[in-house]
Amino acid sequence: MGSDPTEGAEALPSPRLIKVHLLMCSELIKFVTRASEILPEIEASRPRCTSGLEALCLLNQAIDKAKLILQQCSESSKIYLALTCDVILARCKKSMKLLERSLGEMQHMVPVMLAAEISQLVVDLRGAKFRLDPSEEEAGKIVKELLHDYASTSCLVGESAPEAIQVAMLRLNISTPKALVIEKRSINKMLQDKVVEGNQSKKKILLFFLNLLNKYGNKILKEKSENSSVQLDDPFPSAGSDGPSTEVESPVKRGAGDADSPPNEFRCPISSRLMYDPVVIASGETYERMWIQRWFNEGNSTCPKSGTRLTHISLTPNNSMKDLISRWCAESGVAPSDPNMQAAVPHPWELSSVSIASLGSSMNDLRLPLDFSNLSLGSSDSNPKITSYPSLLSTNPNGNSRKSRTSSSMNEMDMESLYSLESLSWESQCNLVEKVRNSLQHSNRAPKQTSSENYVQPLMRFLSSAHDIPDENAQILGCQLLLTFLKKCSNAARFLDDNAYELLVLFLTTKASTEALAILEELSCQSFCQYKIAESGALNLILDMLNSENLDLLEPSIRILCNLSGNDNIRLLFVPSELIPRLIPFFNDASLARYSLAILKNLCNNQDARISVAETDGCVASVAKLLDSDNLEDQEHAVAVLLSLCSQRSQYCDLVMAEGVIPDLVHISLNGNSKGKAMASEMLRILRDECHSIGEPSQPDPNATQYTATANGNDSTERKPSTKPTGILGKLFKGTSSAAKRRR
Repeated sequence: MGSDPTEGAEALPSPRLIKVHLLMCSELIKFVTRASEILPEIEASRPRCTSGLEALCLLNQAIDKAKLILQQCSESSKIYLALTCDVILARCKKSMKLLERSLGEMQHMVPVMLAAEISQLVVDLRGAKFRLDPSEEEAGKIVKELLHDYASTSCLVGESAPEAIQVAMLRLNISTPKALVIEKRSINKMLQDKVVEGNQSKKKILLFFLNLLNKYGNKILKEKSENSSVQLDDPFPSAGSDGPSTEVESPVKRGAGDADSPPNEFRCPISSRLMYDPVVIASGETYERMWIQRWFNEGNSTCPKSGTRLTHISLTPNNSMKDLISRWCAESGVAPSDPNMQAAVPHPWELSSVSIASLGSSMNDLRLPLDFSNLSLGSSDSNPKITSYPSLLSTNPNGNSRKSRTSSSMNEMDMESLYSLESLSWESQCNLVEKVRNSLQHSNRAPKQTSSENYVQPLMRFLSSAHDIPDENAQILGCQLLLTFLKKCSNAARFLDDNAYELLVLFLTTKASTEALAILEELSCQSFCQYKIAESGALNLILDMLNSENLDLLEPSIRILCNLSGNDNIRLLFVPSELIPRLIPFFNDASLARYSLAILKNLCNNQDARISVAETDGCVASVAKLLDSDNLEDQEHAVAVLLSLCSQRSQYCDLVMAEGVIPDLVHISLNGNSKGKAMASEMLRILRDECHSIGEPSQPDPNATQYTATANGNDSTERKPSTKPTGILGKLFKGTSSAAKRRR
């Protein structure tokens, strides 16, 4: 091998060139190939956050380290590779852990289609099995025993050496003169390595093997050829020899399925994996809930499969499909897995073993009497060359980021401690949750986006336990931490499942109701969470809180309703005749009137709501008062409500004009915002036309029949005359018309 351990690590060796550990290396080649194929797409997605750059560096390092292992297994001595088989097995596993970790972090920073492919690769990595070839493992044990005997006999070769080296040669398929020459050359090449020259222990071992091969190798092969009647069958031939070659399935093909692969209709079109929670979207296609929700969260409004633009992005559970999948799983003996759980980042104790230690330090586990403290596979692990990508990571050119990095590290350490939350006593759990809450509240940095799932799920289990115990203080603490985390981390909400929303609803009837409402208010700002809030049954409890005198409950309740009323589908769940009367008292409170008015504006797209506004005592008057508001948006909303009434039924014009709205409308048409001006002008036009069509009575008629809406929704022929003198109306309309003509 050359002096540079990373030399030639760019290209993957062919499986046929692997001398030893073919089973492990074939798995390694398969995963490195798949990771290398998607690496350009990951780099093209340009994850510019610090955590994204770190994950990209880890990914490159994992691929480089795996390639180095493959290079060593294709170039080093077979006997030496057999001796270090346990170390190589550990290095393979650690290399794959590093690859899994980096991809696990990266999958939350790339577009959803690429994330689905990465997620599948992460799942496959976790299911990978790395094992030693039995014949190579046996050869390694024989060589270790030989070295032990060599050391215990004061460096004298015992009588067992010829037999031991013979079995090792046969097990490693060194069975022809050509294979023997290749093995000797490999040892000589390793002895010429600069690292070996400075490592006397390793050099001593290699010289010992070379001496045995020179002394007994040809003799063993000669006896084998002469004694053709005695054959030692080797059911595990190795590649890279003159024996029968082992065919290895091409690792390049990605996503190869097995014989029990589920039907295509049971697979999510995005991830191509068996669906756990199938849902139907507006196009009629069925997807895994997590993946399609992430697709919508990225701002997409089309069907990923058909490309058609969707009329809405609501998700409907496909229960029939879920039943079919469950039936197929039961028949096939397959357990469907939750993709939210699969997306988790490895636990800290797994990450601690990810960094690949030098082979020299690992060789101490062999427990041989020789000094193997510096033993390695011909690599420069004592001075490893690892790509660090300094240009990507040096985000602070002034070098003043040490303090912020330390603070961030402490924050991440506190957050990561939630991993083991359930292993603590209940009192310790509460103390830890309080500590993490305080840490997050006083931190200026958001937690890592990629770790949100691992933080949210343990916290929700803590909250569930707090509810079951019950422990009201723990409920409040947990809700405060969840609220802080939702505010700090934009992607945290997507990890809340249906059970989490139902648990929040239960908290609405406890002392943690204020905190639970604050969480629901935060969630109601995100469209994909609004449907879950509605499905959880929270609406009825929130509506009941409108009767509360506690402003801490009242204000967030109205804000939640305001957010939900902006959703066309959820708005249909409101009963205007019950909701609108409850809103009237809030028009007298400046902090609540704005949200109440916005709710009315959203509701008035529905005919039943317009009727309720007109028939609810004091509603039109309350809205009319806000025409005189100093807030232009409030003016706009008030005009919008009144315009929705007058533009639909002529009878509503009388109700509106009875509140003396004309001067305010004229003011808004001249001084309001753009929407307010347009709607106020349209409102004045409608009222003027209505006034001209019915004439201008000089006195109100006290005996006039009051207007009532007909049951079938048609306009009544009876009108309610204005309760105020209307003589000024003509002058106002005339002035407005003249001003409009002058502007033209």
